[in-house]
Amino acid sequence: QVQVVESGGGLVQAGGSLRLSCAASGSSFSVKSMGWYRQAPGKQRELVAAITSDGSSNYADSVKGRFTISRDSAKNTLYLQMNSLKPEDTAAYYCNVRTGIGALRYDYWGQGTQVTVSS
Repeated sequence: QVQVVESGGGLVQAGGSLRLSCAASGSSFSVKSMGWYRQAPGKQRELVAAITSDGSSNYADSVKGRFTISRDSAKNTLYLQMNSLKPEDTAAYYCNVRTGIGALRYDYWGQGTQVTVSS
C-alpha cells in the first residue's frame, strides 16, 4: 500500500512564500510521475505542477514563474516552492503519485494540506 503524506501548508499574506513537501512510501512499482493538484471550495481539482521520472515538469499557466516543483527521487519526496502567493492560490493542495509497470498505471493521493493566502 502506497502512503502519501503532504506537509507545509499554512496561512500566509499575499506576496509571501510557502514550501510544500510530499513523501511517498510503500510502492512496489517504480514511480512514473509526481504532481501537485489543488482544489478550492466549489471548484474542480486542477493540476498545479507535475514532474516525471526523467525530470520533465509542467505547470498550470496561473502559477508559471511563481511556483517551482522539484523532486528527490532517491527519497521519493516531492516539493513545491510557492512564491509571490496570491489570494486566488488559496486551496487544499494534494500530492499525486503515479506508479506503474508496463502499460499499467496506479494513482495515489495524499490527504491534502491547506494553503490560505490573505489579502
